[in-house]
Amino acid sequence: MSRRVLAAAGAIALSLGLCAQVFAQEAVHKGTIITPSSSIEKPGDIGQRAHTNFVLFVPADATSAASDSPVHPFQFANPQAGGPPFTGYLIEAPGSVACIYKLTKAVAGCNPNTATTVPTGGSKAIAIVDAYHNPDAASDLASFSTQFGLPAATFQVVYQGTSAPPEDPTGGWEIEESLDVQWAHAMAPNAKIYLVECNSNSFSDLLAGVAKASSLVSAAGGGEVSMSWGGSEFTGENSYDSDFTTSNVVYFAATGDAPGTIYPSVSPNVVAVGGTSFRRSPTSPYAFKSEAAWSETGGGPSEIEARPSYQASIASKVGSVRGVPDVAALADPDNSVWVLDNEYPGGGGWFSVGGTSLATPTWAGIVNAAGSFAKSTNAELTTLYGDKATDFKNTTYGFCGPYNWYSASTGWDFCTGNGSPVGYTGK
Repeated sequence: MSRRVLAAAGAIALSLGLCAQVFAQEAVHKGTIITPSSSIEKPGDIGQRAHTNFVLFVPADATSAASDSPVHPFQFANPQAGGPPFTGYLIEAPGSVACIYKLTKAVAGCNPNTATTVPTGGSKAIAIVDAYHNPDAASDLASFSTQFGLPAATFQVVYQGTSAPPEDPTGGWEIEESLDVQWAHAMAPNAKIYLVECNSNSFSDLLAGVAKASSLVSAAGGGEVSMSWGGSEFTGENSYDSDFTTSNVVYFAATGDAPGTIYPSVSPNVVAVGGTSFRRSPTSPYAFKSEAAWSETGGGPSEIEARPSYQASIASKVGSVRGVPDVAALADPDNSVWVLDNEYPGGGGWFSVGGTSLATPTWAGIVNAAGSFAKSTNAELTTLYGDKATDFKNTTYGFCGPYNWYSASTGWDFCTGNGSPVGYTGK
């Protein structure tokens, strides 16, 4: 875990009040990065339970809104009326991310406070699989869509079992669900979004949820299943690889927010999504300059999985084992994005969120909007590994992995895989 990341026993909220104030014009980047308890792998979890892969950014001018609350929610010291983007905070929005990845018409600098054009594509289905129940998932998605000028989502919550799962008392999985559905919809606003809520974060429940998600996507004519969770590799993990082989479904999984590899992202039947950082000018209009590997992204050679056929071209880098990630996208919490979650214990609102949990639904949405709809993950990955360099933003700066051993480089690498997206071609 990075020295600048603070592990917290409870999740931290970033709720915004409604009284209008005047902000300083300098964009705020100083603050604290918080790892919620749902994103921390606990003793006994390996091979049994998965964790989320998001972190929260709390700006330096945030103050405790309820110090007596067991989850210590935070509130901006100078809240503004309405919703984001907020003057004085350079937090990414759907329009700025779409601008940087060339999914919409270019706007100079792609400033998140001025780049407001959002994607318009998407069809068929994307299924999000997460643990526990978020009763506000639909209403928060509707408000998020209105706030950023997205069309109303075609959205349905489905339970893994016969009734709604319990809520996560820490609030972490609820934020995860909000992040996943909102950013999948932001990248593919015309796709139907399913949220499959599982009874717990056990692998048995989550994989049962994957089976239900696979059936839903297949019945919709094809699409994607997005899994932003995972856990350290474990003996026997490859016996679950067949769970990601439903025809006409492409599976995406986060590589994690710490050095090393996690399952299911290392499965050969999953598109493994790593994380990057955005580099912007430090002065107004804070123009986007470049993209680099995120130092905390998961990645590396699998401890168990053999090298799949689509990685034959990088055998000199991965050897005889599966290497991850395959692709990457924004994950650095220093370039965090807006997420709305009103279900958070102690007070919800707008959160500033990063992690490979963001990169994963972002990629699932982009591939959906590209409209190719591969027959399998293997077919999708064969396309991704055969793409021309112009279809990816090939990052050559930055380090990741244990002791920052891996570096971004020309071609595929253990930090960003083939790179981040450039438009829809080859996806």
